Amino acid sequence: MKNIRNIALVGASGSGKTSLAEQMLFNAKVITRVGKIEDGNTVMDFNVEEIEKSMSMSLGVANLNWKKCKINILDTPGYADFASEQIAASSVVENILFITNAAVGFEVSLEQSIELLESKPAAKGIIINRMDNEGADFRKALELIRENTNINPVPILMPIGSEHRFEGVVDIVKGKAFIKGKESDIPTDIVNTYEEYKMALMEAVAESDDELLEKYFEAGELTDKELASGIKNAISKGVLIPAFACSATHNIAVNELMDAIEEYLPSPAEKNQVNIIEGEEAKTIEAKENSDLSAYVFKSFSDPNVGDIIYVRVFSGSLTSGSEVYVPEKNSKDRIGSMYFLVGKNRTETNEIKAGDIGGLVKTKVSRCFNSITKIGSKIKIEKPELPTPVYWQSMNAVNQHDEDKIGSALSKLLEEDPTMSLEMNADTAQNVLSGIGEQQLGLIVKRLKSRYKIEAEMNTPRVPYKETIQGNADVSYKHKKQSGGRGQYAEVYFRVKPKSRGEGFEFINSVVGGTIPSKFIPAIEKGLNEIIKKGIIAENPIVDISVDVYYGSYHDVDSSEMAFKIASWNALKKAFEVASPILLEPIHEVKIIIPDEYMGDVMGDISTRRGKILGMEQKGKKQILNAHMPLAELFGYFPALKSLTQGRGKFTQTFSHFEKVPGDIAKKIIAEANKKDE
Repeated sequence: MKNIRNIALVGASGSGKTSLAEQMLFNAKVITRVGKIEDGNTVMDFNVEEIEKSMSMSLGVANLNWKKCKINILDTPGYADFASEQIAASSVVENILFITNAAVGFEVSLEQSIELLESKPAAKGIIINRMDNEGADFRKALELIRENTNINPVPILMPIGSEHRFEGVVDIVKGKAFIKGKESDIPTDIVNTYEEYKMALMEAVAESDDELLEKYFEAGELTDKELASGIKNAISKGVLIPAFACSATHNIAVNELMDAIEEYLPSPAEKNQVNIIEGEEAKTIEAKENSDLSAYVFKSFSDPNVGDIIYVRVFSGSLTSGSEVYVPEKNSKDRIGSMYFLVGKNRTETNEIKAGDIGGLVKTKVSRCFNSITKIGSKIKIEKPELPTPVYWQSMNAVNQHDEDKIGSALSKLLEEDPTMSLEMNADTAQNVLSGIGEQQLGLIVKRLKSRYKIEAEMNTPRVPYKETIQGNADVSYKHKKQSGGRGQYAEVYFRVKPKSRGEGFEFINSVVGGTIPSKFIPAIEKGLNEIIKKGIIAENPIVDISVDVYYGSYHDVDSSEMAFKIASWNALKKAFEVASPILLEPIHEVKIIIPDEYMGDVMGDISTRRGKILGMEQKGKKQILNAHMPLAELFGYFPALKSLTQGRGKFTQTFSHFEKVPGDIAKKIIAEANKKDE
């Protein structure tokens, strides 16, 4: 465990995460040539969709050996729609390295990634990449991160030059320069900057340890030995967020970065606290090599050619090929078959994955994403990470009728790969509704249905699951009488219909006395009411929150039947709706909108145009949180609108709150549209 470093590369699309991973693999002699994003031949981006779009869309895993340690690299997509991949990676590594483009400034998706992962217990670091690009500015990049986040990065590898003059770095801990891979003295023109950064580094390291802090106050500085010995502890505790300069595409300072990863970042042995659930109790345990097996599946996907593949991190004990294990989330046993160490889509077979390491398993029957793998009989499971709530919805169906039977099973396999997405059949609208956290994410599902399963699918804005109810009381009767030769139909019912409080549902009351309606027909009346309540009356939406009391009626010895009383019940309730002020109800969601201060006015104005009600606001760090109620009908299109209003910096979460009356003018349009469809 001491000789392993697990790192997740996180940052905006275009910051160079995949290119950096590619260069690291080449420098470690894992690959023989450096692939390029634009050529579609990198190790990490091997899916058809990634090659086509020239961007990462799913989590890539690779490993390399560098000097005395093994480095497992988890390369994550930068686009916010694929946040689940970043969450998955951050759950199984000790180190999250945020990568930024030195020439671009502070990017929105970097901000989103930092906010998403800042509470994770992993050590954090900043890589200022593309230092050779025109406009690259190391100091400005750090200042922008400090201004826009709660992170205060401290340089460890500072650049020598920038843009076309970028030629190497100074390792501030060692006090040595590395120019074109060779050790040299620190150039005189950057000595003052080096001293400034070294002082900031000393302060951060001193703050991580009481003894070092006392020495720092007494002497005003730390010795090189004290600095070197304290730095890993400071990074592990999160007191120090190290910053590293490099250029991945020109291979400048990549070797020095890999040295720093080995020397300064914590290993699984040093950062070994694991959050678990034992029974119903949340606990923290210490991961050990010689303990019982405790492993976690952080990614699963289905390859039509290979079968089901899962990526797994072993925290304690070891996972061996052929062993029988337990999956507590499924309360089921599983058997471990073939296991591999991964370099993108390439695999090297192994018989064992030891504590601290990461590998892949093929064709497991039970284990899937965010499942624990333990010894048989264990009650321990790894704590599942908190996932974002859906903010984007689309109804989905197969274009071709003959694919309708296949699309369900194909979707279930694809959704196992991304737990932030879900598919639900809305019983009220009879639609399959796919929910997630962005357009790109849902669009990728459509592409994968076609590329993997040859299924053409289409998406549309879902229908809103409205409800129908009444505001007033009604006392109605209806006589159903039909004679057309042979046995006739006869039934008469008297109803008292009243509204109930919101959320109380449908209540059926039988107040018939004296046998005016025989008891054998009462169930038919209730059944008839339940049928029309499911279908609706004014706009084909389910009816809720009403009470129907049947108190009188009449029957015919020969012509009365269950069907006759059902028909009489349908029509009686329709009459009641004509006089009892029927209304439509719509789902209202509680929305939490997080935005920078400068967009507050625009967002508040937009909420009002969407019939939203602002409940309050609060400050959180450098952002404002707006709490509001908003109709689901308006939320369906809110995700892209908020992005547009805030230049991509706004985000929101939502949960269902309650049903509320639809305003009259809008209700008229909905009812007219429903009647038009009927015609």
